[in-house]
Amino acid sequence: MTVKEDIRQKLGLVHVYTGNGKGKTTAALGLALRAMGNDLNVAMVQFMKCPQYYGEYEISKSLPNFTLLPMGRDCLVHADKPLPEDKEAAEAALRKSEELIHSGKYDMVIMDEVNVSIKFDLVNVDDVINVVKNRPPRVEVVLTGRYAPPQLVEIADLVTEMKCIKHPFTKGIPARDGIER
Repeated sequence: MTVKEDIRQKLGLVHVYTGNGKGKTTAALGLALRAMGNDLNVAMVQFMKCPQYYGEYEISKSLPNFTLLPMGRDCLVHADKPLPEDKEAAEAALRKSEELIHSGKYDMVIMDEVNVSIKFDLVNVDDVINVVKNRPPRVEVVLTGRYAPPQLVEIADLVTEMKCIKHPFTKGIPARDGIER
């Protein structure tokens, strides 16, 4: 057995990155970078992001073992009244995540902002749990976003909560390209 095969034999855990602090997607991307450095294949499905606003989309084009699929709409989703199109986009992202998890091509699948999609009632928590629980045994799954529901926390092997202590936004500094997006 090669070192890379040995690495794959130890995969299969569920990670949740949540909380109101900055760094959930960034942590998932750091984990992806480490995995790719060990010759693992990674896919990231972005539930609430579109390609034109996020730097990771541009760099993903040059990473051979990284697939990034931004499946969100190019507008903000309003928590109190999401549009039917928002729900359709999130449901398509969940179906795509499930497809990638079962494809046999990826060692890690990141479901970015899936927790927010659940909170906004764009996808059903039980459907997400079914995707996670029915994954093949050697696929690592990462779920990001604020508002991780207790049901996902319960089934996860690792849960990290990012806590905001201080943020430039409170000083009126908006999200900056290359740093926050």
